[in-house]
Amino acid sequence: MKLISYQHDDCIKAGIVQDNTVIDLSGEFPDVLSIIRSGEEGLERIRKFVASNPGGIPLRDVQLLSPIPQVPRNIICIGWNYLKHFHERVRQDIQLPDNPTVFTKATTTVAGPYEDIPLSEELSSEFDFEAELAVVIGKSGSKIREDEAQDFVYGYTVANDLSARLTQFRHGGQWFLGKSVDKSCPLGPWIVTKEEVPDPQNLDISCTLNGEVMQSSNTSLMMFPIKRIISEISLYMTLLPGDIILTGTPEGVGSKRNPPVFLKPGDVVEVTVSGVGQIRNRIVKMQ
Repeated sequence: MKLISYQHDDCIKAGIVQDNTVIDLSGEFPDVLSIIRSGEEGLERIRKFVASNPGGIPLRDVQLLSPIPQVPRNIICIGWNYLKHFHERVRQDIQLPDNPTVFTKATTTVAGPYEDIPLSEELSSEFDFEAELAVVIGKSGSKIREDEAQDFVYGYTVANDLSARLTQFRHGGQWFLGKSVDKSCPLGPWIVTKEEVPDPQNLDISCTLNGEVMQSSNTSLMMFPIKRIISEISLYMTLLPGDIILTGTPEGVGSKRNPPVFLKPGDVVEVTVSGVGQIRNRIVKMQ
């Protein structure tokens, strides 16, 4: 099932996508977050609703938003989770981590899957791209064992962890500001529920810039798989329904290229994860 948040006739609604058609769920649920919180019962309710209410509106006629337009908490992110990306780092004194590197992006970073991303003049020499698979948590849990971690996954979506590189490293090693630029985390185009992704550790992931491939890898190359990430985070904080976890980016980011490649107004960035979807964002000059 592909869950979406979309705008149509000046209203923001929850829906699902089937065969390039949008089925409106706003009469059943106020938003996608409420669907997630309703768990399997909510999915069964949707199945019954769709069976008795066939038809919908063409997908092309709606504006897709981030699947959860207003996330309840900061987006949780994993750094250096692909070995080749770790070896791209500038500092050679950093040891390969034994545990996942965790940071967050502010709630105001969320952007839609096809939304223009505003770039300020101050950040124009450092704005970078990072293709990522995002995990959406479906139920509350703490101290989750790895062998039960999949039970807490609701589904998956596509993310671009846009990053202000100079800002990221100028605050005493704290990445929060450089990772929390407004609109720096486009998500979407939908949440694919987990039963449609039988093996999240075998998905192709790529990023193109103006049609040129910048990143190309597979989630099988994660140093810390999704079950380990969920287990590790839940040791210290309770995961909640609707939490979004970015699972890391592969090699090929712009700041590590020779010469470096940073985003500028007019650039178009596409991130694709096989079996999940594709997002496409244009960088525009901030007004």
